Amino acid sequence: MGQVRFGGFQAPPPVIKNLIIINALMWIAELTFKDALVDPLSLHYVKSPNFGFWQLLTYMFLHSPASIFHLLFNMLMLWVFGSQLEYRWGAKRFLLFYLICGVGAGLIQLIAYHVDLNIIMSKFNNNTISLAEAQGRAYGVMFSSTLGASGAIMGVMAAFTYLNPNHEMLLFPIPIPIKMKYLMVGYVLLDLFGGINPGRGDGIAHFAHLGGALFGFLLVAIMNRNNRRTYY
Repeated sequence: MGQVRFGGFQAPPPVIKNLIIINALMWIAELTFKDALVDPLSLHYVKSPNFGFWQLLTYMFLHSPASIFHLLFNMLMLWVFGSQLEYRWGAKRFLLFYLICGVGAGLIQLIAYHVDLNIIMSKFNNNTISLAEAQGRAYGVMFSSTLGASGAIMGVMAAFTYLNPNHEMLLFPIPIPIKMKYLMVGYVLLDLFGGINPGRGDGIAHFAHLGGALFGFLLVAIMNRNNRRTYY
């Protein structure tokens, strides 16, 4: 494989350009059709009456209609980190990689839903929470949903980090460049803390992020197993 070149912003390659366009159009459609579009395409828990198997794919093309910043940030990260991967791998391989990371992130989030319900039932059986509280929290899990490309993009960032661990990035407001391997570890630790902290309530699908990073790392490790030059 050729070495990745860096040199500031450049026009996005075809797959990333089309992913950005699709995500932007879907966001506009969300504003237009609201819950009629968001509910059937967001990812729900498998035992929820709102679950559909197609949601493992469609949820990653939706973003919060309440704010455009969710969409803008994700698409910027896709452009910055994904462009180098698409140039390196080609369009078909990159697209497949991106979709697998997104589906993988969704699967991990579904497991997180299941674990949450088991924890709730365990606390109820041990008389640490009341029936009313257990029912309320279980209802919250059953009818919650996940949307956004963040899981797939965490996979892209994991792959970029694997291939370019010592590439330096500036992270506002920190005035010194940080190597990607440290930046990625920081992101993972933040999501791990947010995911296991029972009082988080921040509305972020932390385990989807972790799942995307895990699938991205495993996939690029398999793809790059015969080339150790950039892994250190």
